[in-house]
Amino acid sequence: LHKETGALHPRTPELIEDVARRVEQSGIEAWFSLDAQELLGEEAAQYRKMSDTLDVWFDSGVTHMSVMRGSHAAQCDFPADLYLEGSDQHRGWFQSSLLTGCAIDGRAPYKALLTHGFVVDGKGLKMSKSKGNVIAPQKVSDTLGADILRLWTAATDYSGELNISDEILKRVVESYRRIRNTLRFLLANTSDFDPSTDLLPPEQWLEIDRYALAMTRQMQAQVEADYGKYEFHRVVQALQSFCSEDLGGFYLDILKDRLYTAAVNSSARRSAQSALWHITQTFVKLMAPILSFTAEEVWQTLAANKGSVMLETWQALPALSDEAALLDKWSKIRGYRAEVTKALEALRADGKIGSSLQAEVILHADGEKHDILASLADDLRFVLICSKTGLVRSAEDKLECTALTHAKCERCWHVREDVGADAEHPEICGRCVSNLHGEGESRACA
Repeated sequence: LHKETGALHPRTPELIEDVARRVEQSGIEAWFSLDAQELLGEEAAQYRKMSDTLDVWFDSGVTHMSVMRGSHAAQCDFPADLYLEGSDQHRGWFQSSLLTGCAIDGRAPYKALLTHGFVVDGKGLKMSKSKGNVIAPQKVSDTLGADILRLWTAATDYSGELNISDEILKRVVESYRRIRNTLRFLLANTSDFDPSTDLLPPEQWLEIDRYALAMTRQMQAQVEADYGKYEFHRVVQALQSFCSEDLGGFYLDILKDRLYTAAVNSSARRSAQSALWHITQTFVKLMAPILSFTAEEVWQTLAANKGSVMLETWQALPALSDEAALLDKWSKIRGYRAEVTKALEALRADGKIGSSLQAEVILHADGEKHDILASLADDLRFVLICSKTGLVRSAEDKLECTALTHAKCERCWHVREDVGADAEHPEICGRCVSNLHGEGESRACA
């Protein structure tokens, strides 16, 4: 700058290029150690070298030009899909990128911004060695596994500070164990299932299996939307809820009887396995971005010939013409079932039964409730997980739960009057005799 007028030297572009070459060879210190006389000669006496510092974020702020459309142009698209950084960057990198982007291109160099808080301990305090509250990511990965660390990261709402402690990690481990146990059940019960020969079209499934497919599609749509909004904690919540409530607490609990006692190749069992196959494929693909190592492990069991799960897209679930009706109907059935479960639990607490299969349930209902329960026919007892059910049309909405005194089938554990009726198989019920040695049971809801 001219000492008297403050004007830029008339050869400024040339001087900048000269300095840039020096910086390229010797680093940024080449400018700070430079004597003006080296550039200007005798003119140096009339000019002063600027000591002002350009905005500290300028270098990173122009990466959309110097990196995305410069050194790494072949690997990058402009504008960037996402700029990701901590919440302090609203006045730093995000701001300098926005300003330089608008100056050069008239637009921001990114399509979206994502900001996150910072990791603190379980009490919300900043981590420091002096306080002894530092939790090292590598230690968590070494002791609990990388997927636990990934699950904690995804499960935490990063819009604020991210709390971590040994107690919090223990809860994450429990959540992971529930997901892993669900996957083990799904894999075990599709181990003898070959989709190329055994997969049934949904119209041949039992109604509850079609409902499970509808639930899965609903969950997948929610998870896809949450991924699209980078709301990973909602993804984790949806996956956990699906495992514990929809699958473990309802569908799989009911399904066990059919999977374990129906004839191996029966349509009733293949219907269940067809639904489980779609559920497993869907679930593993949805969890892969978060539980990457576990998903890869499962995928090598499911479809090792397909390569990595990371090369897959979301599962394409078959269409259901009655999906909305199924979701509505079975939502009500689950409500009715919860009432029965509560009554059976009271019977168990009184010591009258040991398990729900030792009970008979008579339901009194009218109108829609009666019609919905009646549509289940004999499958009502499987849905309620008891050995005998009855349905009475009555204006009085009530239920009766009583203990059964018949013998217990050693195979399906149902308490039935016909246990021992077959002389050749005195320890099992008629249904199990048919499934093992006859034509197999028919299911009314197919």
